[in-house]
Amino acid sequence: MMRRIMIMLMAALATAAMAQNGASLAEQANAAYQKDDFNGALGLYEKAAKEEGTSSLLYYNMGNTHYRLGNMGKAVLCYERALVLDPANDDARTNLEFVNDKLQLKIDRGSSFVSDTIGGFVRSIASDTWAHLGIATFILFLIAVVVYVFADAVILRKMGFFGGGVLLLVAIVSNICAFYTHSIAVNKSYAIVTIPSATLSTSPRSPKDKSEEAFMLNEGTKVEIVDSVVTAAVGGESVKWLDVKADEQHRAWIRASEVEEI
Repeated sequence: MMRRIMIMLMAALATAAMAQNGASLAEQANAAYQKDDFNGALGLYEKAAKEEGTSSLLYYNMGNTHYRLGNMGKAVLCYERALVLDPANDDARTNLEFVNDKLQLKIDRGSSFVSDTIGGFVRSIASDTWAHLGIATFILFLIAVVVYVFADAVILRKMGFFGGGVLLLVAIVSNICAFYTHSIAVNKSYAIVTIPSATLSTSPRSPKDKSEEAFMLNEGTKVEIVDSVVTAAVGGESVKWLDVKADEQHRAWIRASEVEEI
């Protein structure tokens, strides 16, 4: 009887272990997040990113977890990464705007309302979708050319001529948008400040006095990386510095350890 009970207990434990192993790391992280175990969830999300690969949803969930832990800069970074992988991730975009407002990040990058609106619309659609649209409209353009050349009716020839012109324009614009969104997806020239505040320097070294301090950036600020150098600090330790632009008027050097690339 005792032996039978032991066998049943061992079978139950084995079943529980199999069920645990069967759940993906991301699913285990989601479960931990639902239990408000945010540190545990973050560890599992990071492990999932290394072992199972990244995704827009995974970065979105990591952003939410960092926000719950008070890591605002990391939250912004994860939402930005989620949008790089899927520009149509409205949840990530909404949360990114919420955190930026909470951090009161209002960097003026010299863009206008019109350019921001158009750029936001283009980025909200994945590059593959733009590419498919470009291919489809180009095929329709070829059909319109055939109609214009071979149709006998004047109305059909006019439709082929003007319709073909519109379709060709749409095909060109779609391919430009596909190239633009793809270039954003593979572009590593942007980074997020991940420390509470960073003091930038006028040269790639720690400021010796106030005259060498350029300006300060708060946690969560997005910067454009222009250049980088590695310098030897006191004691022979190498330090990597990034030449970054916060906007068109603000450009200086920051330690690479104080930011993370998107």
